[in-house]
Amino acid sequence: MLVGLLRLARPADWIKNVFVVVPVPFAVKAGASLEVIPFLLGLAGFCLINSAAYTLNDLCDADADRLHPQKKNRPVAAGYVSPKTAALESLVLFALGMALCVATAKVAVIMLVLVYAGINVFYSLGAKSVALLDVFLLSSGFVIRVLLGCALVEASPSAWLILCASSLALFLGFTKRRADLLAGLDADHRASLRGYNRAFLDQAMAITAGVALLSYALYSIDSRVLIEGREMAPIPFVAYGILNYLRLAQTDHAGGSPVKIALTSRSSQICALGWIVAVTWSLGLW
Repeated sequence: MLVGLLRLARPADWIKNVFVVVPVPFAVKAGASLEVIPFLLGLAGFCLINSAAYTLNDLCDADADRLHPQKKNRPVAAGYVSPKTAALESLVLFALGMALCVATAKVAVIMLVLVYAGINVFYSLGAKSVALLDVFLLSSGFVIRVLLGCALVEASPSAWLILCASSLALFLGFTKRRADLLAGLDADHRASLRGYNRAFLDQAMAITAGVALLSYALYSIDSRVLIEGREMAPIPFVAYGILNYLRLAQTDHAGGSPVKIALTSRSSQICALGWIVAVTWSLGLW
């Protein structure tokens, strides 16, 4: 049961919270103050609330997960953890996460975390059955992560940053739904799938990928924190990362799990490292 409880929390999925960290160096360069302890408390608290949301989602999806070739092995669907125990775990994780976020003493952080929790409850209890709405709600989690990173250092996010984060999040959401269709899943597993087909998802992926790349480029050009002459350095890595993800989704039928791609795709990992080097150089950190 202990193993099942740990699997329910999905600690590997905390890697998504890199979106919390991404805006921080830009904000600090612009004059924001990074207080390490409150930042770590907020990040840790948000990780626990992520796990509370994942546990609730698995609890609500148990019947549908039994029809999925991989998800049928999730703890609740497989019977390793009882629904009552899963519900209790979700509540405990949420309470602990909220306690850590409250300890940051930042009102914006607490509000964002509550909004994230509310969206996930709404999603798990039925909104995930509505085509497009399901992807928008999933994507909002990534945008909230970016806003949380800004809130933890008390910085105002730029409009270009929000546009880039939201379009990239939509892109990831559409690739996830495309992977569901390619896996042979239908409305019996997820009701929203009756509202999608491969042609629509391919177009949606192309549009959102293009918007994400363009908005990042405009953010770099418009940014006042990047050193003049270096502001374009990270853009090739962003372009490669997005197009490589699109390639993996189209040719290798990947995209069902961004976390799996992040942990297994060597090309994506090298690209991410290149982006970090380019960003720190363009910020004048070395």
